[in-house]
Amino acid sequence: MSTPAALTSVFVRLKLSLLRNGLRQSGGRKAAYIASAVVVLLFAALQLLGLIALRGFGHVESLVVLLVAVLGLGWAVMPLFFPGGDETLDPTRLVMLPLRPRPLVRALLVSSLVGIGPLFTLCLLAGSVIAVAHGGAAFAVGVLAVPLALLVCVALARAVATANVRLLTSRRGRDLAVLSGLVIAVGAQVVNFGAQRLGSSGLEQLDPAADVLRWFPPASAVAAVHTAGEGAYGVALAQLALSAAALAGLLALWSRSLTRLMTSPDGSTLQAAGDTAVRDRSSTGLSRLLPPGRTGTAMERSLRYVWRDPKTKAAWVTSLAIGLIVPVFNAWQGTGSVYFACFAAGMLGIQMYNQFGQDTSAFWMVAMTISSTRDAYVELRARALALLLVTLPYAALVTVLTTAMLGDWARLPEALGLSFALLGAMLSTGAWTSARFPYSIPQEGHKNVAPGQVGLAWISIFGGMVAAAVLCVPVIALTVWLNVAEGGDDRLWLLLPVGTAYGAALTFLGLRLAAPQTARRLPEILTAVSKG
Repeated sequence: MSTPAALTSVFVRLKLSLLRNGLRQSGGRKAAYIASAVVVLLFAALQLLGLIALRGFGHVESLVVLLVAVLGLGWAVMPLFFPGGDETLDPTRLVMLPLRPRPLVRALLVSSLVGIGPLFTLCLLAGSVIAVAHGGAAFAVGVLAVPLALLVCVALARAVATANVRLLTSRRGRDLAVLSGLVIAVGAQVVNFGAQRLGSSGLEQLDPAADVLRWFPPASAVAAVHTAGEGAYGVALAQLALSAAALAGLLALWSRSLTRLMTSPDGSTLQAAGDTAVRDRSSTGLSRLLPPGRTGTAMERSLRYVWRDPKTKAAWVTSLAIGLIVPVFNAWQGTGSVYFACFAAGMLGIQMYNQFGQDTSAFWMVAMTISSTRDAYVELRARALALLLVTLPYAALVTVLTTAMLGDWARLPEALGLSFALLGAMLSTGAWTSARFPYSIPQEGHKNVAPGQVGLAWISIFGGMVAAAVLCVPVIALTVWLNVAEGGDDRLWLLLPVGTAYGAALTFLGLRLAAPQTARRLPEILTAVSKG
């Protein structure tokens, strides 16, 4: 290991050994890896063929530049949301070895090219170059652009991971990883709406964004291929130089972060500052705003779960984001309806399901305080009230915003009435299914259901959603009748008070029916939520 080449060879073999040994841990992990590899490689092949098929189409260079820019962004954020996906992303494992930063950077960079991710990136970059290259000069630039862009992506991921390794290995890092579901969900919606607009308007609308991004690495390397094909060799050289400079800068930043990481003490070797200070345990501002007694205490506990528990926080943020994106984006495209605003109430109402699952094994402390049906009712009511503090104004805000974007103010009362009725129905069914079909939520990893309880989760969530939809049939029928009846338009405003009262009645009835179940099934609930 005395020469840089030998060190690089050792790290490549180490990467292959880590991959091979990881697959030997269990048959399930091997099957999952093989299945994911097949899917990724198939998608990469189809993507490569698709880009080649776009060769010669107008404005394809704008699409390619945008794709490569998004690819670079994905490489930058991937270590933040999936820190455990590659054991070699944590250089603190190498602290005790006598390694210098520069050879270590070179070895880690080469070993990072081993894997499905780099192969997928290579296919996309190769297809992008083929799609925009015209002429011998363009293909010659493409031979340089593909490896240069690939190295920029890998170096960017490594630099970000090394600079944030303390965060990624801490509890905050695990919290951040849990939020990857939000990124995927929101990203899927953005891609969906973007694809719809491209299908209706064409690729030319990408030109303004591409004109800017073609000067940002790694997209600038691929843009240089198209620029060389047009004969602007000086501009192409400048774009290649930008990517090369970015690679050099990322390697320097990576090397500096490695040096600081491997020579400076961490929190485990230093005494925490202020560890002898006495914390103020007086009432917080939140508790002073809530009702006294058990109701206020349970509400505060539920709200603190939303803020502090990673899984609960991820579920809430995802629901808030998707509940806003779907109606607003559809209204922005001109294809929406005020009734789409009910999507926000539906997404937020899901948070009432499996209320005790978020407590995990700590539910025993709640169970010890429930000695009667009245105690169970107050507990469930407090959790519903905590949820309403956020969901009620948020559902109203999304409805008003959607109505404003559509300019259909006459339908605002009925949209609000339907939203409130749906929210009440979901609170009602959520309280009942929480008592009847509880399941555990694992605190580690990305799974939201403990093994063996997937069926319970499906029954709880989807069964409850179907039941909530059925409970809303009277309000839906009244809405339809008022819209088709002669003179019904003048009475549509009645749907707001009717929907609100109906939702409140459903919530009260659901809590009353769920309370006896909760009080009677405390041991079964504790057993179910403690499996994760």
